[in-house]
Amino acid sequence: MRVYTEAVQFKADQKLIEFIERKLQKMEQYFDRIIDAQVVLKLENSGQVRDKIVEVRLNVPGDLLIVKQTNRTFEASVNSAVEVLKRLLLRYKDKVKS
Repeated sequence: MRVYTEAVQFKADQKLIEFIERKLQKMEQYFDRIIDAQVVLKLENSGQVRDKIVEVRLNVPGDLLIVKQTNRTFEASVNSAVEVLKRLLLRYKDKVKS
């Protein structure tokens, strides 16, 4: 599976990109026919706190699974997005089997 990472209005460091790729590669345990993943990293300025937004799009045969998560760090946002994607993939897999 190919993982495309895009950072909007900032430069993402290599450690963050590798972390995202490692987490998303684990999605193949749940569904092995994932075509690719597109990750968009954004910063949101709302008040004093700068929230980190992670939007993940998984391209699977016949569908597109999209998850958007906001948290204080990119790592926490990626972790929560991966948990949601895990549930979505298992639901999609059951739908495809039936």
